[in-house]
Amino acid sequence: MKTFALPDLGEGLQEAELVAWHVAEGDHVVADQPLVSVETEKAVVEVPSPRAGRIARLLAKPGERIKVGTPIVGFEEGAAPDSGTVVGDLAEKQPAAPRPGRVLASPAVRALARARGVDLAAVAGSGPQGAATEADVARAALGGAPVAGAPLTGVRRAMALNMARARAEVVLASLWDQADVEAWWAADADVSARLIQAIGAAAAAVPALNAHYDGKNMARTLLPRVDLGIAVDTEEGLIVPVLRDIRSRDAAGLRHDLDALKAATRAREVAPADLRGATITLSNFGTLAGLQAALVVLPPQVAIVGAGRIFAQAVPGEGRAFHHMLPLSLTFDHRVVTGGEAARFAAAMIQDLERPN
Repeated sequence: MKTFALPDLGEGLQEAELVAWHVAEGDHVVADQPLVSVETEKAVVEVPSPRAGRIARLLAKPGERIKVGTPIVGFEEGAAPDSGTVVGDLAEKQPAAPRPGRVLASPAVRALARARGVDLAAVAGSGPQGAATEADVARAALGGAPVAGAPLTGVRRAMALNMARARAEVVLASLWDQADVEAWWAADADVSARLIQAIGAAAAAVPALNAHYDGKNMARTLLPRVDLGIAVDTEEGLIVPVLRDIRSRDAAGLRHDLDALKAATRAREVAPADLRGATITLSNFGTLAGLQAALVVLPPQVAIVGAGRIFAQAVPGEGRAFHHMLPLSLTFDHRVVTGGEAARFAAAMIQDLERPN
């Protein structure tokens, strides 16, 4: 029996959680056919077969965490006749008819449903477009009772580990201010594009916050390109894909690329490479609620910008006039960023945000 190990998934990822097998022992597969779905810190990735052959053994189970280089499947020795591009021998098996009314669910949710013996067709999904979530499956497994003590998996597990790491390593400090955006604000204004452009302008003026810091070696690297992490709220947890080289795009280009990145993230189709290498992060939490926030910086980054809910405020000296204000939060790693640098960065952002279109 020849074994196939979990391959290098790129971007320094060392392990993944097995979500679901797409083949069974005894099946015949062809080269590049999907064998298994695995979940990295933030994305579900399909691993293709490296060769044609018959599956002798599946060496891991859904839910297991597997290190890169660990054997996951064994192939029978010798060549097997190629019976096409579907799983299974056509002479022995017929393709199953598609099930009507297929429930929307991610591979991770489907794997959890199988593990807990839950029929997804009977689950009332609470996610986007009625998709079933892990919480929905867990409730169904307990007969609809509240879920207690469920282990964290996938995105939420990665989030917990990252937040614990940040708490252990980073010395956080925050400052808050606001920008008067009356000059351009309207109900249909593209606030996200303006925020992204303002971060690019501030990083050019104060490079100290667009940097990586190696705390172990006390080494700081100022980064010439701004690759912006975008905090995206999903049912599975917080995911932060990266919008590359934000200073090279205009507002229309930023909006197009941002929409595509968010759509791929929420569909769990974002590439692992697009979840790595952020130089600074934006959390636009004001689309939900809140004015300011003390955020969390994930090393090796040294800063994160927060944008709160836009509100109307009376302007002194202008009678009963009101202007729209955009609250800003800037949290930084005080080991390497000074208060003066942070304040100048915030001032540069405000200056850019207050200019007319």
